[in-house]
Amino acid sequence: MQTVEAKLRYLRMSPRKVRVVCDLIKGMHVFRAEAQLRHVGKRAARPVLKLLKSAIANAENNFKLERKNLYVQNITVDGGPVLKRGRARAFGRSAPIMKRTSHINLVLGVREVGSMPEVRVPEVAKTKEKGELTKRETSDKMKRQQSLREPSKQVKKQKGFVQRMFQRKAI
Repeated sequence: MQTVEAKLRYLRMSPRKVRVVCDLIKGMHVFRAEAQLRHVGKRAARPVLKLLKSAIANAENNFKLERKNLYVQNITVDGGPVLKRGRARAFGRSAPIMKRTSHINLVLGVREVGSMPEVRVPEVAKTKEKGELTKRETSDKMKRQQSLREPSKQVKKQKGFVQRMFQRKAI
């Protein structure tokens, strides 16, 4: 089986944070992996997507492989060099700041022809027009509006002896 490898080195992001994104696409078909990375709300998704596109381009141009047969065989994230900085603290001390970097290794594998999983796009349900309401919704809405209009009639309790004698404020 043929494999295509792509590397991203010295990415200024913590390996721990990048691994979360990379673990999502491991074993996926490249179409699905691309779609997944586009919709992940993580900062690390952008460089990983760029690396995936680069690996796909390498496979197509250098090895004459078709995109529909490719899948993410393996993706690993290793720690790169750590930039050590300091933060000033109280009493003349300093606290270390570790600015970590990552190395990402992406390996694309080739599956047999026709083994691509179908990507299903969910159908969007038709929404109701603003004016269209069912009878139940209309009656519920009317009840709520009527309850808001009518002030609630509460019977005022008379103050007791203690409250009249010992008031919070002086008169």
